[in-house]
Parts: sequence; C-alpha cells; structure tokens
Amino acid sequence: MRIISLNINGIRSGAEKGFFNWISSVDADFICLQEIRAQQSQLTDPIFTISGYQYYGVEAEKKGYSGVAIYSRHKPNNIVTDVGCPFMRDEGRYIQLDFGGELDFLDHKPFSIASVYLPSGSSGDIRQAVKFSVLEKYYLYLHSLYEQFRTKDHDAVVCGDLNIAHRAIDLKNWRGNQKNSGFLPEERAWMDKIIDTLGWCDAFRVCNAEPEQYTWWSNRGRAWEKNVGWRIDYQMVTPGFKAKIQSADIYKTERFSDHAPLILDYQ
Repeated sequence: MRIISLNINGIRSGAEKGFFNWISSVDADFICLQEIRAQQSQLTDPIFTISGYQYYGVEAEKKGYSGVAIYSRHKPNNIVTDVGCPFMRDEGRYIQLDFGGELDFLDHKPFSIASVYLPSGSSGDIRQAVKFSVLEKYYLYLHSLYEQFRTKDHDAVVCGDLNIAHRAIDLKNWRGNQKNSGFLPEERAWMDKIIDTLGWCDAFRVCNAEPEQYTWWSNRGRAWEKNVGWRIDYQMVTPGFKAKIQSADIYKTERFSDHAPLILDYQ
C-alpha cells in the first residue's frame, strides 16, 4: 500500500506545475492533500480527476484558503470532518476516511486515513495562541481516536502538514529557530506527547534517521537551492501499523509546491 501526502499550496497551482501528470504515474492507494485553496465547484475541470480514484474533500468557509482532500482508490463507509474544534471545521483542515474491514490488502481489519492541516503561528502572537488552542483540542481527538482503535484492533494513518518540526534534526537552522513558531518548546512537547503518551509513530523516521531530510522550504534566501528546510509534513501511524512500514521517500525531482510530496510504502 502506498500513501502520498503533500501540502500542495493551491491545487490549481499544483495542476499548472504538473502535479496531476506526475501523480497518475506513482501508483498510490491514497493521496492526501492539504491547502487545496479551492471550492469543490472550482474543480470541475477533468485535470483534477485521477482515473480510478474518488475525490473526498472539505473546503474552508473563506474562498481560496486552506482546505484538505484525499484521493482514494477505495470507497470508505464513513467520513469524518469534525474533530471537536470549530476552527478546524470552519477552515476545512481535517478529513478522515474510515473503512470497516472491506480492504483485503489490510487483512480485512478496520482502517482509517486522515489528511490534516494544522495552523501556523508565524504571523504573530494572536495566531500562535490560536495554534496552541487547536493543538490542545486536536490532542484530545487523537487520544479518543487512539483509545477507540486500541480496543477495536483498528489501525490508522494520519497524514499532513503539522507545521511543527519535532527535533533539531528536522530543520536546518534549529538553533536560530527555538523561539519561532514551528519549533517552539511547547510545540515540540506536543509532538512528544503524541508519540510517547499516545503511541503514535512518525513513520518517516522508522525508515530514515538521516539529517537534512526536509519537506518544506521558504521562498526566501534561495532556501530550496541550499536545502535550508524544515520537515513539517508527516505520516503518523498507530502502533499496530509500525511493523508494516517498508520505505519512505521525499520526492524532489519536480516541484509542485513549496512543500515536497512525502511517499510511504506499507506492507
């Protein structure tokens, strides 16, 4: 099973840069996108259709802003878009597809996959306070999700742009960013709780412990050219899925966004 996650920074912009030409050739089961920046009524052009996939998306109330989606080869039996946080709902920042056991390649076990786009706090103190509030509410949702999955032998993969670099290895200039949004101690502690307390696993790091593995680069200062980046895009998996992780890759041959596609293969 292959899962691809990408903050596409505008699905229409990504289409113009060749994203759909590339994605049609990589044989993924699920394609999780963040920052769609389009209403579904704006995606009627055939270029946004991938043969063999169904599009599931949520849009923000504000046009041209935020939004997440999943292209899936498989039809879910339930869709979740509310994690108990009005901010996330209004800005279209979460979608989860639930499968009840109909997927034979997952041994007919219940399975869920989500695309999430957590907010940035880089614009100032007010937005950072919003981010902290969202992290608190989303933690409670992930806790309830994990407890539900633990008791029902239900696996899950949560994909997306978390807007947090977890450790020093996950960004180039970590010393100079310790007081900046995305690498604040409180944000990194939140990631610790997700992993150490709730048991979610950072799938990429199971396969790759190397430095300078980034998924986002600023448009300033030739950051892409110099590989001065941040790893803020993740695939987080439940403990039962950890053993299924086979390989991880960050695709950088082509650029569709200021983020790069994160590709994980699972047994």
